[in-house]
Amino acid sequence: MQSSTSTEECSAISSRGEELGQPRGLNAPRNSRWSKTKKVGGRGAGRVQAHVVVQGGAEFGSETEKYSLSGRGNGAASHNEKHGTTLLSKEDDSTKSSETMQVASKPKVCVARPRGRKARPEKKPTGSSQPLLTRNVIMPSQKQEGLEADVAGFGVETLVVADSVYNKELSWLAFNWRVLHMALDSRTPLLERLRFLAISARNLDEFFCNRVGALKRQEAAGVENLITIEPRMAWTPHQQLKHVAREVRLMVDTQIACLTDEVLPALEKKGVNLVDYDELHSHEKDLLRLYFKSSLEPILTPLAVDPGHPFPYIGNLTSSIAVVIRDPYDDAMQFAIVSVPSGLNRWKSLAFTKSDKQKRNTFVSVEQIIINNLDLLFGGMDIKSAHVFRTTRNADVARNEEEADDLLEMITDEMRELRFAPFVRLEVDCEMPLEVVHRLTVELGLSDKDDVYSICGPMALGELDSLPVKHKLNSPLVYPPWTAKTHPRLQGADIFEVIRKGDILLHHPYHSFVTSTQHFVEAAANDPKVVAIKATLYRTSNDSPIISALAKAAESGKQVAVLVELKARFDEVRNMGFAQKLEDAGCNVAYGLVGLKTHCKCIMVVRKEDERLRTYVHIGTGNYNPHTASVYTDFGLLSCDPDLGMDITDLFKYLTGYHRQVAFRKLLVAPGTMRSEFIWLIEREITNAQGGKPASIIVKCNGLDDQVMVTKLYEASRAGVKIDCIVRGICRIRPGISNVSDNIRVVSILGRFLEHHRVFRFENGGKPEYYIGSADWMTRNLTLRVEVVTPVEDESLKKELQAMLDACLCDRRKAWEMGPDGRYQLLGVGTMRSPPRKHTPQAASPNLITAVETMGLHEGLMQTVAKRCRKAKMVKLRKKCGSTVKSRRQYDTS
Repeated sequence: MQSSTSTEECSAISSRGEELGQPRGLNAPRNSRWSKTKKVGGRGAGRVQAHVVVQGGAEFGSETEKYSLSGRGNGAASHNEKHGTTLLSKEDDSTKSSETMQVASKPKVCVARPRGRKARPEKKPTGSSQPLLTRNVIMPSQKQEGLEADVAGFGVETLVVADSVYNKELSWLAFNWRVLHMALDSRTPLLERLRFLAISARNLDEFFCNRVGALKRQEAAGVENLITIEPRMAWTPHQQLKHVAREVRLMVDTQIACLTDEVLPALEKKGVNLVDYDELHSHEKDLLRLYFKSSLEPILTPLAVDPGHPFPYIGNLTSSIAVVIRDPYDDAMQFAIVSVPSGLNRWKSLAFTKSDKQKRNTFVSVEQIIINNLDLLFGGMDIKSAHVFRTTRNADVARNEEEADDLLEMITDEMRELRFAPFVRLEVDCEMPLEVVHRLTVELGLSDKDDVYSICGPMALGELDSLPVKHKLNSPLVYPPWTAKTHPRLQGADIFEVIRKGDILLHHPYHSFVTSTQHFVEAAANDPKVVAIKATLYRTSNDSPIISALAKAAESGKQVAVLVELKARFDEVRNMGFAQKLEDAGCNVAYGLVGLKTHCKCIMVVRKEDERLRTYVHIGTGNYNPHTASVYTDFGLLSCDPDLGMDITDLFKYLTGYHRQVAFRKLLVAPGTMRSEFIWLIEREITNAQGGKPASIIVKCNGLDDQVMVTKLYEASRAGVKIDCIVRGICRIRPGISNVSDNIRVVSILGRFLEHHRVFRFENGGKPEYYIGSADWMTRNLTLRVEVVTPVEDESLKKELQAMLDACLCDRRKAWEMGPDGRYQLLGVGTMRSPPRKHTPQAASPNLITAVETMGLHEGLMQTVAKRCRKAKMVKLRKKCGSTVKSRRQYDTS
């Protein structure tokens, strides 16, 4: 039975939201079934009607209307002068309003998509069934609080230093808005939209653990008392936390709206359902009760909270249930916690037998199962209410490595301490009573209301992509399958022989990691001519074949030295396990350098050939991880260049022993000379531009915030150097500022793969130089990490790099362009006040450029690499069969 909610109740709900630190309307409840509470007597929950925010015509989010990327709407428009946006609101309709605000009379916590909603009339598409973007899409949709949009007239020092121009935390959140847009984009396959929602949520989890945790630590240490310069130049930790909280609330609200209003209704039409417990039939509830008794009840522990029972331990990023109960014996109200074990499968399928295929893609969350069977945990008690909440702890640590006697022991102690680190965020169900919220806030030691986030939907969105949906291989619900190809030169050939004939440039995930980099290490481990292997490991997989190959090499008597970086964030425990396994196999293991993270990606293999030793090297931009190599885009160089071999040998002397290298023959190494050498390369472009010679720079990296490098790029722009920055994540540069950055373009590309490679190109007066490596142009990479960047000198490999850079700069499907105001606009749709600078491809074929313009960078490269590998395979097959074929290159840049 349902009842409507009064206007007064709606107003009260909205005010209550403000008490919890949420702006009115930003985190308003989306739908009653997402925010029900299990409570005797029940109470209505009002629904606050919000607006659709349109930036330049693109709809941003909606409570009363679905998020749409097709640009079609039927609401009345009004202009918001503050943000320069258009607000579209539905025409007043008292009947619809009443229907919208109906709620269940017996509410309970709900983390499933609403069903049984009043169907909205579907808008018939005009033309193609694939929705088209026709209006501007800008992220973030509104100016981020505290940041200056108009920076014309600012001096270079202010542009580089001022927090009001660039703030790392807000720049990172702007990046996560672009990730979230992949879920908002109706052109993305449905299950992939669910995956991008999960990715954006996990990104936020990590952001709170690291960045917000660091700001909390600074605030507690009184850092703001040391800031004496102009406020716009440096914000206090407290100011930053305020700006972050506002931005995150808007982002979370958008995530929930996208899930409940768009993705789940669309998935339901495809036979994938996330249902509410109340919608189940009685026999399904009976089966779930049996499941609860057999699989959940034995591992759940109801924990009373009273003078005799202290508040229980709650882990990081874990969900729990706050239960208010009444004891019928004395009518006393009691409070208890039920922690949801992190090892549980989050979603339970309603296909209770293998033959029940009809419901194999219908799921209910484990929280709902627990909540609706709490009477078995609290026998004889009256359950008054039960609400889910989730906690986040600080993962930012202050290390004193110089004082540590043993780095491994220090990291072990640190991991133990992190389990009890202070809390930095509390997420609560939006229907949780204020007294319960207050009690949790006090018990968790959270003093600021900005630390509490009221969620009107499912929590732990990062687990959405763990839904065990069964679908066909070529289902339209996911991206078309991609199988990485064996590099044309490595097809059926001896890898060491091929490397001796010339350097090989690997491009993952287009080229197979297994048949290239992994094969390189495994071949070395099995080759009796190999006498030594050395490697750096930053992150790798749990079942890493690289680790197994290195251990096998050591057991067979080869000299194996491995630097395992124990300080890799969130991988500390895993890396300690790898280090122990390698030590047990007889490898010489180093744990890293004091005060530095070893982030470089290098492997060297020493092989005895013709009575002398030859060194083979692999220098990469990404980790030696076969799992991430299938979704991260990275380059790897295989070479037996003697100079590179000697440089890598000197590098390992530095990493494993006591050695100071003043200069390297070819490598750029941080924290030594890398930054100064990059500056020299930029200055050479400045000199060439001033002398009338061709001058340009292309920087492709994950983050660009080093103040020294940014200042130098501004200087180069003013000298007339054309600069293209392809930066996936945070970026300190503001392009398009008159007389400062007129010649700078900033592009960010997001798609089915994570852009991860670092590539640097300098025009050099018409003789371009190319570099690849592990370093971003961020201060931490250039000063606090061991990084390696190598030149790529083979002309054919240079063309491959140039073709990839051409493709990046011509993408009109997945590329975003930063404007002078610091916000990003999706290219290929809508209009821009200043169209992006036209890029003339230098190496990419017209077919590749056409593909990336229409399909996007990743799809274009997949198509090109597949075609190239097929051609190479046919050539080899014809030669093997004795056919006469014309001489041709085995690989090209088409």
